[in-house]
Amino acid sequence: MPPRELSKDLVRVLKSLKLGRLIPVLPERLRQARERRMDPEDALLMVLQDEVQRRQRVRLINRAARAGLSPTLVFDEWDVTAQITYDRRLLDELRTLNFVERHHHILVAGPVGVGKTMLAHALGHLAIQRGLSVHLSTADKLFNRLKGSRLDATHELELRRLIAVDLLIIDDLALRALDDMETADLYELVTARHRKGSIIVSSNRTPDEWLPMLADPLHAQALVDRFSNNAYDLLIDGESYRKRQKPSLGTAAS
Repeated sequence: MPPRELSKDLVRVLKSLKLGRLIPVLPERLRQARERRMDPEDALLMVLQDEVQRRQRVRLINRAARAGLSPTLVFDEWDVTAQITYDRRLLDELRTLNFVERHHHILVAGPVGVGKTMLAHALGHLAIQRGLSVHLSTADKLFNRLKGSRLDATHELELRRLIAVDLLIIDDLALRALDDMETADLYELVTARHRKGSIIVSSNRTPDEWLPMLADPLHAQALVDRFSNNAYDLLIDGESYRKRQKPSLGTAAS
């Protein structure tokens, strides 16, 4: 039996109650309820549960977007067959997010293209799903924003926002040397979040390799010591994922 078309009065009432998103799926749900001879209360519950779940999905999507997370970089897309090596037991433990509760950090380190950024985003998505606050930014964008905030006297406010989130993710740290302002900002973030908030850093370099890339030797030693001694090291090695995405005649559309 095909689903019946909703009456105009019902459509009007649904819209007035801000339940217009139910309109496309409601005819099918009502058809199922009739065929199953469901109790009206059970049928109503089924329909409203659909809407609750939809709103929860939308909230998660919006929170992830505000956090700077890519919608495609999630664990469901992680390729376990990739030719890379890493500590799988450690990654399983990190996915529990116990490190956030304990205010520990994570270093995701390895060569270009092995999935560091994807893991950082994927852990951020898990944190969003647990109701935690997250902010992700590449190192360059983060430092540029903090530099710009000095011009309009919002620098302290920006730092407080970054310090306040449950999980701060800095992607691609130490691709280049940091200047005095950038080193000072990184020092401030690492120091303020020490034992108070978690940081995930993805980098092609390990912390001992950061030292010569930071402008102030004293700040460099202090922030590297605080971060390193409070961080899990997830080291990845192997071939770049991007090799699989390289176009060829065999994959070209005919």
